[in-house]
This record gives sequence, structure tokens and C-alpha cells, in this order.
Amino acid sequence: MNMANRRKKIVVIGGGTGTFTVLSGLKKYPVDLSAVVSMADDGGSTGVLREEFGMLPTGDVRRALVALSSHSSKLLADLFSYRFREGSVNGHSFGNLMLTALERVTGSFEEAIAVASRLLNVQGNVIPVTYSNVRLYAELADGAVIRGETNIDIPKHDGTVSVKRVWLHPKARANPKAIHAIRNADLIIVGPGDLYTSIIPNIVVSGIRNAICQSRAKKGYITNLMTKYGETHGFSGNDFLMELEKYLAPGVFDTILINTTKPSAQILKRYKRERAQWIDYGDITGTVAVRTPLLRGGNLVRHDPAKLAKALMNMV
Repeated sequence: MNMANRRKKIVVIGGGTGTFTVLSGLKKYPVDLSAVVSMADDGGSTGVLREEFGMLPTGDVRRALVALSSHSSKLLADLFSYRFREGSVNGHSFGNLMLTALERVTGSFEEAIAVASRLLNVQGNVIPVTYSNVRLYAELADGAVIRGETNIDIPKHDGTVSVKRVWLHPKARANPKAIHAIRNADLIIVGPGDLYTSIIPNIVVSGIRNAICQSRAKKGYITNLMTKYGETHGFSGNDFLMELEKYLAPGVFDTILINTTKPSAQILKRYKRERAQWIDYGDITGTVAVRTPLLRGGNLVRHDPAKLAKALMNMV
């Protein structure tokens, strides 16, 4: 095959709504997509299923499956995202329950994802970063240790205290398929997403950091739009970059994608009540910084999938 005509292999690393947005935009292009997703989630429906069934986290896997679904009927993707609001299944999403049932029927979480991928006609690969059953821990600047992704994500402690470091326990072994995808990628995308609960939990899995740094792929970082209380309170743009490079390597990114459109003062005022602040990336300079409008319309501060995908495709 002519290498110039070969479909580019793009790996998106993260979890949560940020990864969902990136995948939703990129799936409309003729590329080979792989989503390497975090296995540290332990909140909400996912947390209950982990405790009651001994399941691996389903939440980020479910979101990535729905994002990559190309089923002719949108109903199936909507069904997978449906969340019950009453009864004994209150709070559970159908997709989480479905993956739990498939794991029981097939005998493995990996096969459950494969079956769900076929049902949803997923165009790409959803790859858990590890199959190790792990918990996320964070040490704060004041020495306190927080156990569990959800307790970091929704802090019961003083969320203005900065995170010193995060790690997984027990030590996680990387999924070989994740390593293979990263090593053979043409483009690796990190973010956007919660720094300590969606992005870094992938990087601290044994073998992932080296795979990213040693890969010959171009590497891009999509910057966040807002800070997050309990994780990145008071962060500047450069704080995000320096923290990521601490877990990876200085200068690891070929491109840092930065949004240039600012939401209205009214929208930012609403976010301020949630103790989230708009991030100014003026302190990031140099040729690696690419600034372009990426904001989606509406009342929520979110990246636009189409604008994001177009900017990413310019990198490959």
C-alpha cells in the first residue's frame, strides 16, 4: 500500500467527556481510531458495580463505545447512554449494566467490550489501559492522602489544596493492546479531561509512559478550558503542561492545541459558583502552541467536536 494513502492511526488517551468529544469528531474522518481509556473510575454507577460485582470500571469504556458507534440507528447509542432515575437501578446507566451482563455471559471484560463494539457497530477500538483492578490515590500538598478517583474528583477535603502526586494501587500492568496501539500510532492525542482523574491515571500505568515517549508518532495535547476545584484549582496554562510533562517528559508534545474563543461573562459567572475558572494560556509560548477557535456554542463550556477534529487532522 502507498504509505501516503494509508489510513492514519490515531490514538486518543484519556477518559470522561473530553475523550468522548474528541472521538465523536474524529470518527467522521477516514482514520483508524483507538481510544485508550482510564480504569480508575470508582464513582456513581461504575463504583456501585465495582463493589457489588467485582467489575472493572465500565464508565469510560461505555462513553468511548457510544462516541465511536456508527450504527444506522441512533437509538442503540442512546439506549447505551440511558440512565435510570428510579427504582433499584436508580443512577445506573443501561450501558454499564449491559457491560456487566456481557462480562458475566462471555467470561471476560475484554470479550464484553468486543461484543458491545459489534452491537454498536463501533468504528475503531476501545482499549482499557489496564485489566488490573486498581484504585487511584492522591497525595496533597499538606500531606493528606486521598483514596479513590471519586474522592479526588468530588472532594470532601479542602479543594484549594494542590495535588502533589497521584498513583495507582496495586501497581497496574499495561494492556498489551494499549502498548501496541501507542507504539504504532501516527498521532497520539492526550486530553482534554480532568488532569489527575482522567489523563494521568493512564500515564502512571506501568509501560504506558515509555510507550508514549518512545513512539515515533506526533504527539498532541488538547488543553482544558476550565480549572477544576479539587484538582487544578488556581492553575495557569503552563501549570497544566508542566504537570503533564512531569509524568511524561519535558518537550514531549509536538503540538499544544489551545482554544482562543472565550465564553460570555454570564456563563463564566455560573462556573465561578462551582469554583471553576477560565484558563488563560498566555504563559505558553513557542512553535508548539497552536491557537484556534474550538469552543462549542451553548451554555456549557465545552470543546466543539467538529472544530477539534479539523484542528487535529491538520496535524496528520
